[in-house]
Amino acid sequence: MCIGDARAGHDSQVQISARGDYAVRAALSLAQAYPALMSAQAIAQDQSMPRKFLEAVLADLRRAGVVRAQRGAEGGYTLSHPPRDVTIGQIIRAVDGPLAGVRGLRPEETQYTGAAENLPNLWVAVRAAVREVLDEVSLAELISGRMPAHVRKLTTRPDAWQPR
Repeated sequence: MCIGDARAGHDSQVQISARGDYAVRAALSLAQAYPALMSAQAIAQDQSMPRKFLEAVLADLRRAGVVRAQRGAEGGYTLSHPPRDVTIGQIIRAVDGPLAGVRGLRPEETQYTGAAENLPNLWVAVRAAVREVLDEVSLAELISGRMPAHVRKLTTRPDAWQPR
């Protein structure tokens, strides 16, 4: 996740990468099948994603301990922990690193002078808000549609579904 980069023509936009999106979708497929194994091919078909890219994402998830792999004819992938114990934030961090960054820095590492001297406080608040959603929603909650009340409430705001 990246807090905008004016050089790239973005203004303070929170961006979920394709890698992060694919990782969450793959983890949801694994959560639904848990504790059974799923092949990369089955996940790719289930989520309509390219298998080669998915395999790279699954490798990142395996290195981070989110999923485990079993080799062999009956092999495949499964979550390392029950779906209720895996948050969306863990998955995003496994493939993309920290949840919020500003020009390659963590929000608390930014420094500005003059009129922008208080900007790090805003960037830290943005990261805290992202954490409040991604670190508090588990795969099980997302699959069931029973996310925490504060997250559901965000989706009911009148402008939540409107682009700006």
